[in-house]
Amino acid sequence: MLHLKLDYTFSATPVARNHLGNPLFEILAAIHRTGSISKTAQALELSYRHVWGALKNWEQTLGAEIIVWERGKRARLTPFGEKLLFAEQRAKARVLPQIENLIADMEREFALAFDRNAYVISLFASHDLVLNRLRDFMASDAKLHLDLQFRGSIDSLGALARGECLLAGFHISEDRARGTLTQQTFKKLLKPGKHKLITFLGRQQGLMVAAGNPKKIGGMGDLQRPGVRFINRETGSGTRLEIEQLLAAGKIDPATVNGFERCEATHLAVAAAVASGHADAGFGIRAAAMQFGLDFIPLMQEQYYLACLKETLREPAIEKLLALLQSNSWRHIIDGLPGYDASNAGNIVSLTQVMPWYSFKAQKEIQKTGSITKK
Repeated sequence: MLHLKLDYTFSATPVARNHLGNPLFEILAAIHRTGSISKTAQALELSYRHVWGALKNWEQTLGAEIIVWERGKRARLTPFGEKLLFAEQRAKARVLPQIENLIADMEREFALAFDRNAYVISLFASHDLVLNRLRDFMASDAKLHLDLQFRGSIDSLGALARGECLLAGFHISEDRARGTLTQQTFKKLLKPGKHKLITFLGRQQGLMVAAGNPKKIGGMGDLQRPGVRFINRETGSGTRLEIEQLLAAGKIDPATVNGFERCEATHLAVAAAVASGHADAGFGIRAAAMQFGLDFIPLMQEQYYLACLKETLREPAIEKLLALLQSNSWRHIIDGLPGYDASNAGNIVSLTQVMPWYSFKAQKEIQKTGSITKK
């Protein structure tokens, strides 16, 4: 059995993160993508001799062939090489949120040690690929350090209620009608007059399937078909709530969905499971599907919010964060990312503006009396 060793280094400026990077898997991924050792060497800015020697050294270390290549033909990974590459991708997709949490903890402590005037904003949030970009952008443009902890939407709002964080990131679908699972879940966690919402991102969610959609999956109803394997999200996540709401709307019994009880913790982990052939379909954001070269079937638009206590909005760190989210620089970062919309980022909205069930009582009173009395 091979054993892993993790290290970390310091950087004076934000850099593109490639956590748990390993030269072997960079080479394998490039060969899988290009079908050429020379193109792999060119893409990685290495010599052909270096790449070929590294592959042979790793084959000796691992005790198995990982590449098949004949002159004049495309280079390809052996079945073992394919399994090795996808095992690494699945493992990284599962643990990266924990790695991000660890880095956030360490960066927070170092930030406080080196800069007495630095602001630290604690955010418990549902997983999203853009949050890491936000952390780097905040640090470079405003000396704001984001203490980011990835949790499910429901867990994040629970942490906000317990005073464990300053902001809680959660997402909510467009289907917010009275009596839906969305109302049943979020109404007890957020209170008008006590909480405010900061608009962060619009996102597309849908089904992620293998490239070319070989199983011809077109919607949630196809998850009941024989031979279709689904990979779910964990209980407590906002995406799991949306999946269950879609199934309920389609009168689909979860028990008829093969794989409903198999769960992953992030969009990337779900995408990795589909890309590696361990599932035929999973539910997640468009950006995760694109990252793994999957086809994407859009099923809903949703809004990602940052929730906070009303008085939190007066804190200098949050005022600086709002200015950053409203800046053209931030929107330029988001432009071009598949499935995202940052046009309303940084806007403050009330619960009654975005969650209609909070206004039913008020509307009823207006209809009855013609006016409403403020208490």
